[in-house]
Parts: sequence; structure tokens; C-alpha cells
Amino acid sequence: MSWRTVVITSNAKLDYQMGFLVVRRDVATKIHISEITNLIIESTAVSLTAALLCELMKNKVKVVFCDEKRNPSSELIPYYGSHDTSAKIKKQIAWTNETKALVWTEIVSEKIRKQAETLEYYFKSEADLLYGYIKEIEIGDTTNREGFAAKVYFNALFGMDFTRTEVNSTNAALNYGYGIILSCFNREIAANGYITQIGLFHDNMFNQFNLGSDIMEPFRPIIDRAVKELKPVKFEHEEKMEILSVLNEQVIINGRTETVDNAIGIYCRSVFDAMNENDVSQIKFYRNEL
Repeated sequence: MSWRTVVITSNAKLDYQMGFLVVRRDVATKIHISEITNLIIESTAVSLTAALLCELMKNKVKVVFCDEKRNPSSELIPYYGSHDTSAKIKKQIAWTNETKALVWTEIVSEKIRKQAETLEYYFKSEADLLYGYIKEIEIGDTTNREGFAAKVYFNALFGMDFTRTEVNSTNAALNYGYGIILSCFNREIAANGYITQIGLFHDNMFNQFNLGSDIMEPFRPIIDRAVKELKPVKFEHEEKMEILSVLNEQVIINGRTETVDNAIGIYCRSVFDAMNENDVSQIKFYRNEL
């Protein structure tokens, strides 16, 4: 089965017909819904039928809507992603602070490790400093080694003058990539019967995606590396397609080669197992051969 991320970039009408997503322009194009994992509506000149949206939700297809600047602005999440959603949510609410802290420590450690590996790939000596931060992490990262590592990492990767608050093509590409990755995590959270608002570390009442924001962290360096290779001087449609292609790149997880998109699902389920069984050894992180 070939799983697709479908991007609608211009004026079109989308509807449902006998298992197919139908994209109507001058010529109609059909894609079977079972082949789609993500549907990104990049243009505001697109109309969709309610019947199509219902079928997309039944098939757990993540739908992302973009604003007039073609940046991700919202997404659809089904109410009932799993047959045992009620039981899963009860478990989620009962997750202990101790287990949350232990799992968060593993996630942060792995994120910094992936950042260090990325710096090593580009022969940056700062990688050694990041490996040192991993050894200093306390339970729950109470001393914020993650924050210290991020400062060193981004300056080493993109230059000493680089800041994440600056308006430029590099940050636009990073934000777009992070948004797509977050959407993939939200899809998996809902598909497994959990809710996105209750996180492990993030606890912002205005953030609808606290859990996704937490567990996506080790996957951010995949986007960072893609942006580093892209070296965007502008960030338009072509550059966005390059970032989206990251989902089809291959990584190794649980002893198998998988696409990034598939690896997100395997990793998410392992995090849920770790939380429910109070056992961080259940977590399956990906690795890539840089």
C-alpha cells in the first residue's frame, strides 16, 4: 500500500464518491481514501462536501487547513478515534505525575540526542556539549537542559546570528514543518483513542494540542535537517513540497525500516504503552543513518 499526503494548492471542489476522494477542476481526479494519510488544503479557494469530511474522519485521515498565507491554521480531529475511546481517556486522566515526569525525561533526552547527532553530521563540535547536557538531565528536566541545548543547537546549525523569533525563510520552513509533524501526532493520538489536550509536560489551557506538543519533540530534528539541506531563500509552494516529502523518508524503528509517517504511529503507541504500564522501557525511538 502506498500512503499519500495529498495537497490541494488551487481552486477546486472536493467531494466523496464510492470510496474515492474526487478533486474536481477542469478534469476530475480520483484518489481512493484508503490510500491517504494526510490531506492538506493549502488554498482558501477550495470547497469540500460534508459527506467527504465524514468519510475522511471515519478513515482517520488527518485534514489540515491553511490560511490565506498558505500556512497551517487548523485541523480536523474526530470525536471517536477508537472503539474504546472512553476507556483510553479514563486511563489518560489517571496517568500519574511521576510517570509523566519519567517519560518526559526520556523524550527530552532523546530529542537532545537527535539534535547532537544532527550536529555531528554537519561536523559541529557543539555536539559534544549537547551530549553533556543529556548526562545532566534530572527527572522531569527541572533544570531545563532542553532549553540550554536548543540555544546551542540552533546557533550551531544555522549561525550565531540566528534566532527562532526572526521573520525569515528558515523560520518559516521550520514552523511549517513542525506544524505538519504536530498534525501527524494529533492524528495518531486521536486514532488511538486519547485526547490531545492533556499532556505530559505542556499544560497550557489555551493549547489544544498539549500531548502532541510533548511527544513530537524527538522528531523535530528531522525537520531541522531538511531545512538545513533546503537552505531556503524563499518559502513558497516548491519549498513546502520539499518539507512535506520528509514524511516519506525512511528511518529505523523497532528493528524495521519505516517511513517517518509510519514511525510516528509506532512511536506514539509505544509512549501510550509506557504511560499505561508505568514502564519507560516500552518507548520505541527511531534512529536514522545520518
